[in-house]
Amino acid sequence: MATADSLHNLLTQSQCALGVFVPAGLHPPHAERLHLDQIARAGTSLFEIGLAHDDANLDGHVIQGAYRRALRRGNVLDHTLRTVEHAAGLRPTVVMTYWEPVHRYGPEHLARLFADAGAAGVMLVDLPDHQATRWQAATTDAGPHAPRLVPRHSAGTDLARVASLASGWLYAPASTAPTGYRGPLDITALADFAEHLRAASPLPVVSGVGLSTPALAARVAPLVDAVVIGTPIVRALTTDPGQAPALAASFAQALTPNTFTETRA
Repeated sequence: MATADSLHNLLTQSQCALGVFVPAGLHPPHAERLHLDQIARAGTSLFEIGLAHDDANLDGHVIQGAYRRALRRGNVLDHTLRTVEHAAGLRPTVVMTYWEPVHRYGPEHLARLFADAGAAGVMLVDLPDHQATRWQAATTDAGPHAPRLVPRHSAGTDLARVASLASGWLYAPASTAPTGYRGPLDITALADFAEHLRAASPLPVVSGVGLSTPALAARVAPLVDAVVIGTPIVRALTTDPGQAPALAASFAQALTPNTFTETRA
C-alpha cells in the first residue's frame, strides 16, 4: 500500500524525522485543515492524528483537555476520518488512539475506515495483549501498519512478543510519565532501551513523551528514527494556534544535522 510504503521510506532515511501530534476535532474543520497545512510547511515529516477518547489515561491534562473539547463537538469518528484524509494528503499519517474506541466501533471496521482515509498506520497505546493478534490481523487485511508502544519495562519474551505483532514502528517513550511531562529525561536509559528494541526487531524506533523543548528533541534524535512532538503543539493549538507553525519549525530545525552539537549516528 502506497501510504504504508511512504511511512517506511521516511523512517529509513538517515536523518531523524519530525512527527507532530494533532488531536482531531480541536477546531472546526476549515481551521483544522489550515493548521495542518501550516504545520506541514514548517518542517513536519509525518502527522500523528489523535482519535479522541474520554479516558485517555496515558495522556496529561493538555491532551486530555483537547480530547474533551473534541468530544463536545460531536461526530468524533467522522471528523477524525476527514482530518486523517487531509493530513495524509500532506504527509504520511498515523492515527493514535486507545483500545476502547476501537473496540466500540469494531477493530476490523475501524482499520478499514482509516485505511480508506489514507492512514499509513494506526497505533493503540493501550492495546491489550489478548487483542494484539486480532488487531494485527485487522490492520494486515485493511492495509495500514500497526505500530506498537513498548513500555520501558518490557524485556525478554515480552519484548519479543510485542515486536512480533507490530509493524511500521516500535514506539519507545522518552519518559515513563504521561504526555506533557516537562522534567529531565534519562537519555542513557532511553538509549539502552532503543538498543534493546533494535535487537528485538528490524522495525524503526520512534520516540516521544517528554520532548518538551527543541533541545531535548535534539538529544533524543540520534537514538531513534523519528521523534513525535505532542503536548507543546497541542498547547499552542489550544491557546494561540498562530504560534503552532513556528513552534513546529523550531523542533524541525533542532533535528537538522549540526544544529546542535549532537548529531544522528
